[in-house]
Amino acid sequence: MPSTVDTRPRKSPEPPAPLSPSPSPAPASPRPTRSSASVALISSLLGFTVITIDATAVNIALPAIRDDLHGGMAGLQWVVDAYTLMFAALMMSAGALADRAGARRAYAWGSALFTVASLGCALAPGIGVLVAARLLQGAAAAVVMPASLALIRQAYDDPARRARAIALWTTGGSVALAAGPVLGGLLAEQVGWRAVFLLNLPVGAAILMLLLRTAPSPRRSAPLDPAGQVTTVLALVGLTYAVIEGGHRGWTSVPVLVALAVAVVSAVAFLAVEKRHRSPMVPLGMLRERRVAVSLAAGFAVNAAFYGLVFLLGLYYQQERGMTATEAGLMFVPLALLVTGANLVSPRLAERVGRRAVIVTGQAVLALAMFVVLPLTDATPLWLVVLLLVPTGLGGALAVPALTAQLMDAVPGHRAGTVSGLFNAVRQTGGALAVALFGTLLADGGTGTGFSLAGMRESLCVAGGVLCLTTVLSLWLLGRKRSA
Repeated sequence: MPSTVDTRPRKSPEPPAPLSPSPSPAPASPRPTRSSASVALISSLLGFTVITIDATAVNIALPAIRDDLHGGMAGLQWVVDAYTLMFAALMMSAGALADRAGARRAYAWGSALFTVASLGCALAPGIGVLVAARLLQGAAAAVVMPASLALIRQAYDDPARRARAIALWTTGGSVALAAGPVLGGLLAEQVGWRAVFLLNLPVGAAILMLLLRTAPSPRRSAPLDPAGQVTTVLALVGLTYAVIEGGHRGWTSVPVLVALAVAVVSAVAFLAVEKRHRSPMVPLGMLRERRVAVSLAAGFAVNAAFYGLVFLLGLYYQQERGMTATEAGLMFVPLALLVTGANLVSPRLAERVGRRAVIVTGQAVLALAMFVVLPLTDATPLWLVVLLLVPTGLGGALAVPALTAQLMDAVPGHRAGTVSGLFNAVRQTGGALAVALFGTLLADGGTGTGFSLAGMRESLCVAGGVLCLTTVLSLWLLGRKRSA
């Protein structure tokens, strides 16, 4: 408390006694008020929602982008993967950046960059510029996601209120998953595909205005791993480039071979860097734990199947069935609703029958879903198409919450943030590589610029086969005792 000054006159002034040195207490951070906490929640919810919508809405706008910018299948694959790759590759470092800069500052930076990159996407004169802007969008989204969650953690001291706030945050992602294809279809058809990106501008401005009313965030010392981050980006970009371009240029072409070499060398360098780094981005010893390794493999397979199928269906509805963008977007609503409902049921089901049973069943159902939709043709009744997608909505959504909980229990508490970032990065990588491979198979089975049912079936068989493998691994390894 501040000291009180005595202003009464003194009879004989005496020199003041020397003050004994005492450390001044550090200024306490202001406790967040209910109103500022609500503002922080709204701001965080807007950011998480818009980056989720952007990941799914673009799939429905791909045919319109191709027609306007005259891009082939490879160009469309990069439009999707440029965003997902940077999102995945930078996810691990983004959490440490949010700690070092402060959640509010990092969130503001990420939101501002995402808004500017969205404007670049909307104004892109060609596929090359659009892909470059999508790379920036993905990098910004990687910062927005962990910073938005950290902002909620900072705003709510009470665990019960914080849990409700995080539940709203995750619900926003589920709603965005459902709204993305519908919104993308409506905007692409009624206004134009550029409106899909222009929509982000007012949302970004609203986020920055709301942040002015939130409390400043403390900065914390968080080690960075720049060498590990650079090698991760190079490995993922090199591998994705090789998969996408291998189907178009030829697997023995010089650019593809160089990309593969870059991917392999970067992956080896990453392992060497992480082994020697004092605070590695990915502690390699953590991967020896069976539950961690199985959860990462299963998360990769689930995302590869689900988001790969979303990519395929967006093209199937419009190019094989002749639907408008709006109609194609509406076809995803039942699937998104199933995902939302299964996400809510999964934790309760895991408590009753055990996580292992839910993880294995979810993957098995999703694998079955890949094979169930194999008979789709251009004459399959639409009601039957929706019915055949029911296992897709149930399988992955049942498995992922149980996988996440299994992963959190497999590591010490101080590793929770690290393993969570790794899990999300691996899942995003699965989606990116699925789009790269499936697009290549579509091009091989068709004209290179259109859609091929044969290529779609090959893609579904690959996804189903990988899921069968991770299902068996989960059944076998999760049933054994934990490794030391």
